Amino acid sequence: MTSSSVPKRSRSAMDASAAATQALYGASDPGLRIRSIVFRSALLLSMTVALIAIIGIISWAVVEGGQRLSLGLLTNNPSSFRPETAGYRPAILGSFQIIAGVIALIIPLGVGAALYLEQFANKQRWYNRAIELNIQNLAGVPSIVFGILGLAFIVRGPLDMGFIAAAGSATIALLVLPTVILASREAIKAVPPSLLEGAMALGVTRWQAVWKMVLPAAAPGMLTGIILAVARAIGEAAPLLLVGAATFVTFDPNFWEGGYSALPVMIYQYAGRPQDEFHVLAAAGVLVMLGLVVVVNSVAVWLRAKYERTW
Repeated sequence: MTSSSVPKRSRSAMDASAAATQALYGASDPGLRIRSIVFRSALLLSMTVALIAIIGIISWAVVEGGQRLSLGLLTNNPSSFRPETAGYRPAILGSFQIIAGVIALIIPLGVGAALYLEQFANKQRWYNRAIELNIQNLAGVPSIVFGILGLAFIVRGPLDMGFIAAAGSATIALLVLPTVILASREAIKAVPPSLLEGAMALGVTRWQAVWKMVLPAAAPGMLTGIILAVARAIGEAAPLLLVGAATFVTFDPNFWEGGYSALPVMIYQYAGRPQDEFHVLAAAGVLVMLGLVVVVNSVAVWLRAKYERTW
């Protein structure tokens, strides 16, 4: 849009806004410039330290465990006596079962809770405000606390599911559910209100407008939040140790009965052994888990790019 196509009154308002912004942020205040430089330097230093730590961990895993990367690492059972042929098969299958259960729980619960809180909940009701407060607080609770709750209420207590993979899946789902709800709410907020208002103006009910207009428009953001939550769930070990994930399982797990293990738990078990061969095996397991996380995050980025809409 050229300046000639803008009405005179609008051009005057734009010029006044630009002058006010320049006066506020363009002042030659030495203290302001110093604070700005210090703030940017602190941000750059924080990013550099984080990148160095990540690169260091990945480099260590590649150097230590790269020699053990093979198909047998994925297909062989674990062994306490032959680390050169030991693998992660039961742990990988257990992780897949747990993650499948997590996805089956967090999608309907997380998306449903977000839709209710954003589109249907009365913000003046005390219980709705209490729900919002608890969701925000639970997002920052340490994972070990969820493991204790899972042991008390899912493995034992009211549900009494026992030490099975389904109990571990439900515990991990509770851990990542607040993240899914918060991400889904932000995705719903990003949808222009005109879509909902226009649909309701045509005579449809609020639920039909939300289902047909708001939910499809917010789906890319919701999917990204769900997949990122799953990527976090892949690496959780502390809650699973409390809800029955055994550190050493030599058989393929069953979701509804019997013992089970998971990839981070098996890595922890190998890393705790005194022999150097098991430490190499643990480093190789770290590479396998990093590969799974990279794949999941790549899917999230692809989904975001494929279905993202601009308004």
